[in-house]
Formats: sequence, C-alpha cells, structure tokens
Amino acid sequence: MELFGALFSPFVRKVAVVAAEKGLALDMPPFSFADPCDDFLAASPFRKIPAIKDGDYRLCDSTAICAYFDALAPDAPIYPAEARARGRAVWFEELADTIMVPALGPAIFNRFVLPRLRGVAGDEEAALAAIAKFNEVLTYLEGVTPAEGWLAGEFSLGDVAVASLLRTAEYIDAGLDPARFPAIAAWYDRVTARPAWQSVAAMEIGQAKAAGLA
Repeated sequence: MELFGALFSPFVRKVAVVAAEKGLALDMPPFSFADPCDDFLAASPFRKIPAIKDGDYRLCDSTAICAYFDALAPDAPIYPAEARARGRAVWFEELADTIMVPALGPAIFNRFVLPRLRGVAGDEEAALAAIAKFNEVLTYLEGVTPAEGWLAGEFSLGDVAVASLLRTAEYIDAGLDPARFPAIAAWYDRVTARPAWQSVAAMEIGQAKAAGLA
C-alpha cells in the first residue's frame, strides 16, 4: 500500500501512525505538489494530502483513510466499542481537524510553509495571533485531559489526531509548555512513547533530513 504526502503534515502523520498501530505496511514514494504522480492525482482529485493507493483502490482524506484501515484490520480498533467512548473519540479527532488545525494554520503557513518550503518571509504578527488562538483551544483541552490513560478512556483515533497536530506545532516553535499545560504534556508523552508513534517518528526524521529541514 502506498501513502502519498509528507509526514510533516498532521493529517499524513495521523494516517501513518494508525497504519503502524494496526500493523499495516505502507510505502511512501517521493512526493511533490509541483510534480504529482498520476496515482496521487487519481486518488486525490483536489490534490489534498494524504491519499493512498491499495492495489486498484484509491482514497484521500485522513478520516476516510483511517476508517478504511479500521475495517481492514479490525483486531486493533481505533474507535472504542462503547457508545460514549466512541463519541468522545470522534469528538477529539474533530477537535484536532476542524478547530485546532484552523486555529494554528496561519502560524504553520507563516513560520513553516513560506520561509522553509517557499523561501519567502512570513507574517510573524499573523503567526503570533494564531498561536494565541491555538493556546485558547489548549486551555480547553487541558481541562478535559485525564491524568492517566487516553482522551476517550481507551486509546483511539482522537489521541492520534490531537498528538499529531501538537507534533507539527513543534516545527514552528509552538510546542507545548508543560508548566502551562501539564496534563496535556503528560498525555502527549504517553502517546509519543507508543511503538507505532516511534516508528513513524523515525521515518519523519528521515524525510526531514532529506528535505533539508532537520
């Protein structure tokens, strides 16, 4: 199975970690938005990452891909079976994808995309404003993060989605302040200590070095 995208993206990283949790093997061919391959374009008609090719099956969008993986390898579920826990798992993924990413997005664009990928200066004022909004969301998250275990009670896609964005925030000097967000920091350490996360992190380091970002 092939995964198209770069692991700097929280959405691509989310898919890669879920695959690793489930023991699904992924290949990541070299990827470029400037020169996308035909398989990527067939999988993602609007050129959004991530996308996958699994034999003659192609799919894009991280949530859709993770749902596909969950059905493909059901023995390692990423959605809890219990109704309330499942609802919370979906909520935390939604929090990451539709609230946290838009809040931090201008900072990612101005501190990472523009200066590091396009070689032009970003708008630092816009970046700082975005980080302030992001920290407001983290204040909410701090209040609902358990002292032990996982966001939905058992490990789920919600944990992967939120942690993946926090990892991307580290690229733009917007990583967690453990003194301000101790519960999130302790939970994040638990997520990133998992073998699946560690295996993807090693791949990400390789990609960063190849791209001159590490």
